[in-house]
Amino acid sequence: MDVTLHLAQDPEADALLGRSPLAALTGMLLDQQVPMEWAFKGPATIAQRLGADDLDAHEIAAYDPEAFAALLSDKPAVHRYPGSMAKRIQQLCQYLVEHYDGDAEGVWRDAATGPELLKRLTGLPGFGKQKAKIFLALLGKQLGVQPKGWREAAGAYGEAKSFRSVADITGPESLTKVRAHKQEMKAAAKASGK
Repeated sequence: MDVTLHLAQDPEADALLGRSPLAALTGMLLDQQVPMEWAFKGPATIAQRLGADDLDAHEIAAYDPEAFAALLSDKPAVHRYPGSMAKRIQQLCQYLVEHYDGDAEGVWRDAATGPELLKRLTGLPGFGKQKAKIFLALLGKQLGVQPKGWREAAGAYGEAKSFRSVADITGPESLTKVRAHKQEMKAAAKASGK
């Protein structure tokens, strides 16, 4: 995996996301209740604070939980809720160590079909069905991971030429379109009373 992503809108953070499966998964995990750029810059910030150029699932899984929470809480905090997100990241890494020997790419490397990959992604701690579909779309659209039926498994997020999620962000212009789509969805949900 070595592609150029534009999710953090920061060259160093985006470079890490493009070469590190664990960084990409961690960024997706962090992508809730904070601006997308903040979430996807998180993996680079964590790596930097660990004194590394990448994230290591074994290291994070074994890290003292209080110390890891403090690492995420240092200013500027990695997330609005650094303590709870530190716990979630450690749970993700522990799962990866237990099921994939710490190899995040193992989640998708040999997935034969989109539904199989979606099942693997929804099995990850912190990945509900929607987050899993968005990440599956990101894998298919930008990271070249396209098992048979991946678009269908990703649902609307897998649609070509759509601007629904991080899977569709390739630069500032598409970021603006995705933000506009999200605002429309929020307005529609508010108007319908949901």
